[in-house]
Amino acid sequence: MDLPIITGKRETLSDHAYRVIREAIVTLRLQPGQQVFEAELGQSLGVSRTPIREAFRRLVAEELIEVKPQRGAQITYISRKKIAEARFVRVCLEVSAFKEAAKQWDRNAPRFQKLAEQVRRILADQRRVIAEENVDMFFQLDEQFHYTILETIGNATLTSIINQMRGHLNRMRYLELRVEKHMKKLAAEHEAIFDAVVSNDPERAEQLLSEHIRWIESGMDDIVKQYAHYFKE
Repeated sequence: MDLPIITGKRETLSDHAYRVIREAIVTLRLQPGQQVFEAELGQSLGVSRTPIREAFRRLVAEELIEVKPQRGAQITYISRKKIAEARFVRVCLEVSAFKEAAKQWDRNAPRFQKLAEQVRRILADQRRVIAEENVDMFFQLDEQFHYTILETIGNATLTSIINQMRGHLNRMRYLELRVEKHMKKLAAEHEAIFDAVVSNDPERAEQLLSEHIRWIESGMDDIVKQYAHYFKE
């Protein structure tokens, strides 16, 4: 299994194992319905079974892994119901957070200037990977864009909740992005959203982000038909 070996630097082994396995689930390297084994993943990541077991507990709580009696652990199938629930929560929480960021933004404050530099680098990197047609890297930069804006309001609890509920939605987002390759459209939307935030325009930020989040609905039926083996319900 091709997963990066854990070094133990900066974060605990269990945190790193959780992040690496979760990313593999979201990007479908660990596919829906696939059985996963603590010993195998531990060997692949270069750690003992204990960090893997702790990561599994967190992923079970997020319903990205399920444990079945006599059958062990497997990656959960993608659920349209979970996607709809996650999208609803994301609209409620993330849109409110971006509106608050637009209200708080002070272009003269060093903290906001630093955040603006980070976002502009992300947007520049997005343009670069679009030219390279690198879907996986664009997906990572998409996540970085949203979380960098969320950092603006300094609400760690909110960020944690949004991260947890995005797992189910992100598998669908990744599939859609890989099939439709709407990278230019999404990058343009990111730039417009950021412009609304730095312009202290919460109403426009709300409108643009709401539309940005809901774009996934348009192609869902076709994606489900094409990848029916990934879905249940």
